[in-house]
Amino acid sequence: MYELEKQQLIDCARNMVTNNLVVLSGGNVSCRISDEVFLVTPSAMRYENMVQEDIVVINAKGEILEGNRRPSSDLKALLYIYNQRRDLNAIIHTHQPYATAVGLITDCLPACLTSIIDTANDNVRVAPFTVSSDEGMGILTVEYLGDSKAVILCNHGVVCVGGSLEEVLETAVYLEEGSKAYLAASAAGTVKLLSKEQIMQEMEDRGNYGQF
Repeated sequence: MYELEKQQLIDCARNMVTNNLVVLSGGNVSCRISDEVFLVTPSAMRYENMVQEDIVVINAKGEILEGNRRPSSDLKALLYIYNQRRDLNAIIHTHQPYATAVGLITDCLPACLTSIIDTANDNVRVAPFTVSSDEGMGILTVEYLGDSKAVILCNHGVVCVGGSLEEVLETAVYLEEGSKAYLAASAAGTVKLLSKEQIMQEMEDRGNYGQF
């Protein structure tokens, strides 16, 4: 079942590797099929070797409905996010180096670039450290998201959330690009920040971007 969605999960995971957001089997990808059915990548399996049968189908309690692999070790945290935020249909967890580096030196990545605003929607806050694979990672993600679509996990990585796998991958990629620029600017001098009014203006739909 869910062959199309399983392949989309695999494609997203491989794109994380291509875009240098993870290496080897780092991070995870998941999506909501319904309030009772979710797909998640397996634990500690390299994405280039992954096939549809490796994707694990689980219910809201974390019970395996289909699949022979062990689901991501972050499953408890992922389910907490999904259960608390019914508006979210996709989550990716990455170890992207530049955004993670931002979390080592500050408590917030400001929405100082249009690419960050257009994808993450707001400043990206840094959540305190929690042990990996703990539900606390999900609890703090929900707490620190606010109006943003991403949270940086201190000493760990990033969680990006949204309505689709395409959306969360785009957020992660642009977040990494923005983090790289922010770190370079911080090393050279004082970063020029945008006002809340400017951020809101950038978020307005002006009807001239995209194909539809």
